[in-house]
Amino acid sequence: MKLFPFAHATHPSAEMATQLVLAQLRALMQQAQYAKSPNLGVLYITDHYVAQAQDILDHLSAELPWVADWTGTVGVGICANNVEYFDEPALAVMLCELPFDQFEVFSGVAPLSVSVQNGFEPNCALLHADGNTLDLSELIKEFAQDMQSGFVFGGLSSSRAQSIQFALSSRGNVSGQSTSRGVLLGGMSGVAFSDGVPMLTRVTQGCVPVSGEYEITRFDQHVILELNDRPALEVLLEVLGVTLLERQMALSKVKQTLVALVDVQEKGSAKTGHFQEQVMVRHIIGLDPARKAIAVAQILSPGMRLSFCERNAQAAKADLMRIATEVRASLEPEELSLEMAQSLTVGEFSEPHPARRILGAIYISCAGRGGPHFGSASAELQVLRRSLDDVPLVGFFAGGEIAHQNLYGYTGVLTVFIDDGRNG
Repeated sequence: MKLFPFAHATHPSAEMATQLVLAQLRALMQQAQYAKSPNLGVLYITDHYVAQAQDILDHLSAELPWVADWTGTVGVGICANNVEYFDEPALAVMLCELPFDQFEVFSGVAPLSVSVQNGFEPNCALLHADGNTLDLSELIKEFAQDMQSGFVFGGLSSSRAQSIQFALSSRGNVSGQSTSRGVLLGGMSGVAFSDGVPMLTRVTQGCVPVSGEYEITRFDQHVILELNDRPALEVLLEVLGVTLLERQMALSKVKQTLVALVDVQEKGSAKTGHFQEQVMVRHIIGLDPARKAIAVAQILSPGMRLSFCERNAQAAKADLMRIATEVRASLEPEELSLEMAQSLTVGEFSEPHPARRILGAIYISCAGRGGPHFGSASAELQVLRRSLDDVPLVGFFAGGEIAHQNLYGYTGVLTVFIDDGRNG
């Protein structure tokens, strides 16, 4: 299989940016190592282009008629290999060449359940969602449980305008929805893959613990009343080394503090930095001195445990390097010829080597991470390039990240498509 063509551009005019992307895609498709007949498009735009979203999709579809299926969404920022675009008009596209019977675009107007009835067996899925969707966390879990692997990856749209999604299926829409042209509002959409599309996903977290782990022994919805049978607010203030008599200092420290929640009933997640992958980082949204309680941005469930944590740029960078290096190492042969070894170490701007077998990558990061959190513009993507080399990569900065069956915050989710030799 060949590398997935990808392109990105910024321009005040959405039409001109689309033309620039098309020119890049056509140039890559002329190169021997890139796919000549891609059939699935992944499209991410910044919210500057929301009003032109349908025009962009129509333009791409008309100029690339063999790409009949499209998925994607909007972000306050988007990214591609070695670059990110924040608060500027931009788009990024990757064209995947996959066996037609191994993937299926789905949405509210083209439900995946119809495809399953016709024999398609979804193993995992790239999922885009509107953060305002009711009971979203539960919907994500239910959707993931319908996958053979129990696994999904993706993110929530982030936009200062409408939170649109792209979902255009060559299989058509359900009856009564034939007027939909691929730009949707609300709900969830994406693309499901069978087990014939091999990939790897890793989650990176950018927080470090500032306390030990506590059992949530009493709670009410999203309000934590007791930790290890002690008043929760008392525990928090003790960890931070402040009292409510020092009001301003206490509030300042609380604002910098997050909670890392884990459901001990969830099994099988790997270690990522200081936390397990199933850890969900959430904001502290209020203090209740009367009940000596703290409120967090998550509905709680029995058996949950908690650590207090804070964002840390150095930890985020180190963990991002770790997951990318881990992905690369897992795909390289255990034994290399001298020629292959030399080609794999000629520098950070080397051409991708067949030994790495990465056809393309999707990276979805938190809108609260991005360049500023890593120290400079595009620094997060530069870390990925140094670790993965020059692989095709697109993505966006989300209002929440999706991996496994969970909705995360302050994380990065890296997924790579692999050539394992099964599809020629």
